[in-house]
Amino acid sequence: MQFDPPLEEGRLLRRYKRFFADVETASGETLTIHCPNTGSMRHCMSEGARVWFSRCDDPKRKLPGTWELVQTPHGRLACINTARANPLVEEALRAGAIAELAGFQRLRREVRYGEENSRIDFCLDFAAGPAFVEVKSVTLGFDGSAVAAFPDAVSARGSKHLRELATLARRGVRAVQLYCVNLSGIEAVRAAAEIDPGYACTLREARAAGVEVLAYGAELSAQGLRLVRRLEVVS
Repeated sequence: MQFDPPLEEGRLLRRYKRFFADVETASGETLTIHCPNTGSMRHCMSEGARVWFSRCDDPKRKLPGTWELVQTPHGRLACINTARANPLVEEALRAGAIAELAGFQRLRREVRYGEENSRIDFCLDFAAGPAFVEVKSVTLGFDGSAVAAFPDAVSARGSKHLRELATLARRGVRAVQLYCVNLSGIEAVRAAAEIDPGYACTLREARAAGVEVLAYGAELSAQGLRLVRRLEVVS
């Protein structure tokens, strides 16, 4: 996935009201841009951090740009735009880069399913039957550790999706939770039980029910993103 148009570099002044960020551009201009992340962005932000953002000249847009990348306080690069995760995973799926999910005959997006009125990110049709794949973007890292965690804030929606996947697995339908790790320098992923113990418990129950839990790490740069390797999922 290439950034088009190319990203511009700036400096973070502040993030506020969840969806707004003030940045200072290389030329000294101050811009208010869209922050496309509903989470806490814990450990992703610090005043004066290097950021990269895209501009948009669409007159219908209220804000002139979108925050995409940040250099974290731990020196890592993170993609904070959670909307990038699904296209990034889809690109990897179609390229056969996710070995566990290679060989499907058809890919469908946002398919309705479950008992709690959910939509699955991807439904992959194989000769042996469908695989339901839920994607989560991971950006929570810790100083001195190569293990990232999810979620970065209490996520009732994340727990709901795990319950839906577990129900499918108990019925013999292939169900997959895929963590898309948009954070550099990471070797493994775990549930952030210290932030959302309910999610961690639901993840354990989902795995026991037969849900496959996968994690793939992205290669990140100001030019683009690419899923490159499988990461370990630890308890």
